[in-house]
Amino acid sequence: MDLDRLLGRIVDEVAPLRGAGSAADYIPALARVDPGRFGIAIADLDGRVRGAGEWEAPFSVQSISKVFTLALVLAGGDDESLWRRVGREPSGNAFNSLVQLEHERGIPRNPFINAGALTVTDELVSLAGDATGELLAFLRAESGNPDLRVDEEVAASEAAHGDRNLALTHFMASYGNMRNPVATVLDQYVRQCSIEMSCRDLVRSGLFLAARGERRDGSELVTRRQAKRINAIMLTCGTYDAAGDFAYRVGIPGKSGVGGGILAIVPGRCAVAVWSPGLDERGNSVAGVAALDHFTTLTGWSVF
Repeated sequence: MDLDRLLGRIVDEVAPLRGAGSAADYIPALARVDPGRFGIAIADLDGRVRGAGEWEAPFSVQSISKVFTLALVLAGGDDESLWRRVGREPSGNAFNSLVQLEHERGIPRNPFINAGALTVTDELVSLAGDATGELLAFLRAESGNPDLRVDEEVAASEAAHGDRNLALTHFMASYGNMRNPVATVLDQYVRQCSIEMSCRDLVRSGLFLAARGERRDGSELVTRRQAKRINAIMLTCGTYDAAGDFAYRVGIPGKSGVGGGILAIVPGRCAVAVWSPGLDERGNSVAGVAALDHFTTLTGWSVF
C-alpha cells in the first residue's frame, strides 16, 4: 500500500471540514489556534513514519496525555490498586461532569474523563514524585524528540480557568480517593495536559500500544494483556461521551484531546495521529474524526 499517496488523499478528502467546529474556548490559550489547521501521521511497527499536512507542527496534546500516564502507572504499580480507585466503563456524561462522581461516591467511571485522569495522576505522583517529569522522559525517549516540553502559557491559562477540575479533585479527596495534596495533583495534571507534541511525536510515542506493549528499544513497558486493556479502554472511553459514535465510524481505539489531536491504534500494525483544532460539541476534532474514518475505510484496517 502506498501510504504517502493514501495520506495525501485523506488530506484532500477532509479539506471541506477544515475549520468546521471551534477551538476550545474555555482555555484561552487554545482558543487562539486556527481551527483550519490539519496534520496526519502514521508509524508502522518498524518505526517508519509518514505524514501529510502539518504533521510536524507541535500542538497541545491535552487529554491524549492520559493514555501515557495510564500506561506508566500500570507499568510501575499494581493494576488492582489502580482499578479499586477508578472504573473502566464509558461515562455517558461530559468529561468534566460532577454528577456521576457524586452518585458513585468519588470513584470516577474511567481513567480518561477528567476525574479519572486526576486519580491516575495521583497514582503517578505516588510512584514517581515528579509525574510530569516521568511522563516527559518517557515521551522524549519514545518520540526521539529531546525538545518536548510543557507549554507554560497553556498550563497557566488552563490553571487559571480550572475551577471544575479543582472541584473534582476536592470532591474525590472528600471520599478518601486522593493520596497526595490536591494542589500537587492538579498542578501535575495541568502540566501533563499542556505538553506540546506533533503528530510525528505522537505516533512514535504511542507505537508501543500497536506493538503489544513493546517500547522502541525492544523492552517491555506494559504486558501484552495490559496493552490490550489500554486499547480496549481507548475504544470504549477515549473520545468522551462520543465513544460509541467513534467506534461506529472509525473502528479502532483512539484518544482525543481538546487541543484537536487524536491518537489512534491499529493493534499489531500501526499508530495514527491526526490534528485539527476545530472541535465538535463533545470536544473531538471534526476533521480529525473524519480523517480516521477515511483511513480505516480505505485501508480496511479495523478491529471489526
